[in-house]
Amino acid sequence: MVSRDQRRRQLAREKYERQQQRRSTAQRKARRRNVVLASALAVALAAGVTAYATTGLTGDDQGADRAAPSPSKGPDPCNRPAKGAPSTKTWKKEPAMSLDTSASYAAKLATTCGTIELKLDAGKAPHTVNSFAFLAGQGYFDHSKCHRLVDEGLHVLQCGDPKGTGQGTPGYTIPDENLKDPRLKGGVYPAGTVAMANRYDGQSEKSRNTGGSQFFLVYQDSKLPPNYTPFGTVTAGMDVLKKIAKAGSTPDPQTRNTAPNATVVIDKATVKKS
Repeated sequence: MVSRDQRRRQLAREKYERQQQRRSTAQRKARRRNVVLASALAVALAAGVTAYATTGLTGDDQGADRAAPSPSKGPDPCNRPAKGAPSTKTWKKEPAMSLDTSASYAAKLATTCGTIELKLDAGKAPHTVNSFAFLAGQGYFDHSKCHRLVDEGLHVLQCGDPKGTGQGTPGYTIPDENLKDPRLKGGVYPAGTVAMANRYDGQSEKSRNTGGSQFFLVYQDSKLPPNYTPFGTVTAGMDVLKKIAKAGSTPDPQTRNTAPNATVVIDKATVKKS
């Protein structure tokens, strides 16, 4: 006959074994989740931001958000977009350089969620700033939605694609620039950084120099290899980005992006010499 003390020890042992089994199962799930998350981030900012090494940003949207985080719903904090249609313009080659690289330039993104102001680094990233200013002047960004919000691992809002799918381009590419910017210390793009998305896959040099129109705004320090041209800094509107991030994101089964729950549309983009 089993004594009360023996029964108590037996129950304690069984409880311990169950705990160990749950812990082991949780660890296996965590490892699988980390692999999936790294894979998702490796394509999450495709046609734009990509994350590699522990994360990486490649140039293929396929499967990007099938493995994305679960939807994190929040109320839409933004207003209705202004009347107008996204641009359908494309160009065969990069616009001619018309920038004064010794001058300062400022950009303003009037969005449905609030105004975001940027200081552009014309001296450090002349091709990028020249292209950005050209596209803004052509109304290319007007009425375009910011189609991707990454709020796990990376913390970025991606914009600049009138198609709103992550596949849109202006028809030309621009070279990578300013990749040795001292602000990118320790493989971190600090909060407030404005950088170009591209199709670099982390392996082939042929996939470098593939920036187009898509750019991303970093709203919280994000660990990324220095493969994406930093060309500006957010000078006003970090509260707007935080508001957008707080509303969360939802995987879009059609575009396979993690679309922001907030209705983020650039009503008007302007660049001025300051």
